[in-house]
Amino acid sequence: MILVVTFSRAARQALRNACRTHEDAVVRRFGRAALFEATGFGAFLGLRLRERHGGDVQVERTQPLNEFSDAVASARAAAEAYERRKSASTPYAKFAAGRDLPSKERLREQNV
Repeated sequence: MILVVTFSRAARQALRNACRTHEDAVVRRFGRAALFEATGFGAFLGLRLRERHGGDVQVERTQPLNEFSDAVASARAAAEAYERRKSASTPYAKFAAGRDLPSKERLREQNV
């Protein structure tokens, strides 16, 4: 997918117009940002906005996160366990201590 993020009022308006005009190329809208299909036309829409508004538009290629892949198995298990905790105010580092869960530092070092 092509992620387009806008940083000015004029760029946001142009993004809204592009999304309304080319709904078939839009995967999802987020106000200041939009995901376009990973096609030449999706790239064209994002790059056209970048050309018109310069640094007020950021264009990135993205790929969906497969939450069931091996690369994120420990992060998924940690997230599931943490969301089932008894006290909502317990910080993750304290929650993970003494459990078979990765530390926050280890999670930060893992590439997905």
